Amino acid sequence: MKLASMPHGRDGRLVLVSKDLAWFTPADHLVPTLQAALDDWELYAPLLEALATELEHGAIPRERFHEREVAAPLPRAYQWADGSAYVNHVELVRKARGAELPDSFWHDPLMYQGGSDDLRGARAPITLADEAWGCDMEAEICVVTDDVPQGTSAADALGHVRLVGLVNDVSLRNLIPGELAKGFGFVQSKPATHFSPVFVTPDELGEAWSGGKLNHVLAVDLNGQAFGRAEAGEECTFDFGTLIAHLAKTRRVGAGSIIGSGTVSNRGADGSPGRPCSQGGRGYSCIAEQRMIEMIAGGEAKTPFLRFGDVVRIDMRDAKGHSIFGAIEGEVIKS
Repeated sequence: MKLASMPHGRDGRLVLVSKDLAWFTPADHLVPTLQAALDDWELYAPLLEALATELEHGAIPRERFHEREVAAPLPRAYQWADGSAYVNHVELVRKARGAELPDSFWHDPLMYQGGSDDLRGARAPITLADEAWGCDMEAEICVVTDDVPQGTSAADALGHVRLVGLVNDVSLRNLIPGELAKGFGFVQSKPATHFSPVFVTPDELGEAWSGGKLNHVLAVDLNGQAFGRAEAGEECTFDFGTLIAHLAKTRRVGAGSIIGSGTVSNRGADGSPGRPCSQGGRGYSCIAEQRMIEMIAGGEAKTPFLRFGDVVRIDMRDAKGHSIFGAIEGEVIKS
């Protein structure tokens, strides 16, 4: 199934979307919101699946689906926790601020808790007060869970994944060093996060969803030009089962919790940090990585962070070239 939320109140109105993202039908007569469906997934999932089948067959009333009209699938969530599945990314951004990468980072994932009270839709603008803060996109994958018991193993955690989607985890790079120096984590340096138009059930992904990893190219465009084409299944150090188990080690994880992969990142075929798309490489899923490569190659970063008027687009397509989740596309505007 593909699920989305139309703007309505604080938590949206649940709709089902066709596999080709062309049509939708209301689902709020079955369950009003996506959060309510996740709260009692075993009850509502079969009902929603039956409705999704009728939608595909054109057997029920339907309307044209427009990605620009939807809210985030979960406009607010009980939890948004972002991990570090791609340690290559962590290594590069730490180098950029002169910090070493501890060996433990390859065995024990990083994770932070972001703000989950204001989750933005796919076409919502990226609001920024000051360009000097160093605004950056971070293209990621996320999953949504049902209730996860404390102490759940990595293997069992994958059974609690109910939905998969895309994320733009916006970061304010120039605020991060000072904030982390306080020793208490991200707050001001992590503004509102943006999500794909739809979240999908893992079965929609077929063989591309395997072992808690999603094996497709994550496409990132900046102002209409290819910026990143990283393969999400490669160099994914920690699968989603491991990330969920990490979060659940000392606590229960509530239904509707969103867990992010961290910025998708690939090395070059020769083991190097890779090359920009403009030079025939796979590029990068955030600006900070490209700036780090520029510093390594020439001693200074040349690519600016996001400026007012810049447009970021994040999408993922299946083997037939069809968008899976719809695209996140947002313009940076002054708040």
